[in-house]
Amino acid sequence: MAHPLDSIGFSELAPAGYYIAVRLGFAFPLAEYNELPEPWVEYYTRNGLMLDDPVVRWIYDHTGARAWSAIDTPDPRGVMAQARAFGLNFGVAIVCADPGPGGQRSFGSFARGDREYTDLEIRLLSGKLQLLHAQMAPPSNLTRAELEALRMVKDGLKLKEIAGELQITEGAVKQRLKNARQKLGARNGSHAVSLAVGAGLI
Repeated sequence: MAHPLDSIGFSELAPAGYYIAVRLGFAFPLAEYNELPEPWVEYYTRNGLMLDDPVVRWIYDHTGARAWSAIDTPDPRGVMAQARAFGLNFGVAIVCADPGPGGQRSFGSFARGDREYTDLEIRLLSGKLQLLHAQMAPPSNLTRAELEALRMVKDGLKLKEIAGELQITEGAVKQRLKNARQKLGARNGSHAVSLAVGAGLI
C-alpha cells in the first residue's frame, strides 16, 4: 500500500527516514508521519530522549531550516551520537508557520546516512513541507454561526438546547452543522467538531 506522502516525494530526499508534524495546534499536530527506523523510534521513546533532543529543541524555537550539524543547542545526553548508531548520520530540521502571531506551525526532521544535505535539497524539502502545510490549512469559509453551532456541540449541548440558546429552530441548527461538516470534509458531527478543534477554529 502506498504511503500517503509518496506523491510528495519526501522518501527520496530522506532515505534514512523522516518525521513530520503538520499544523501543530495547542498540544497536538493535525497529522504526523513517522518514517524513522523503527528500532530508533523504539529506543528513542523507551529512553525518553525527546526533551533532550537538540533538534526538537531547535524546532520549537525557530522557523526556517538548519542542518543537524549546525544546531548548537546543548546535547548533554548525546542524542545525536546515539542517532548515528541507527544510521541517522546527517539531517536537516525545517519549520514553517502561518504568518502573524498565533499561526500554526509544521515541522519536519529529515535524515540520510551518506552525506550532508545540499542547499538545493533543503530548498526542495522546505517547499514540499510548505505545500503540505498549505494543503492541510483549515477552511476559512465557515461562518460565525456555523462555528458557534460546532462550539456548542463540543460543549455537550443537544440540538434542542442549541436551538433554545440561539433562538432559532432545530432545523436551522441542523443546517448550520451540515454546512460546517461539508466545508470541513467531515464524516459526521463528531468528526466535524474534532477537525474544528484540531484546526484551532473553535
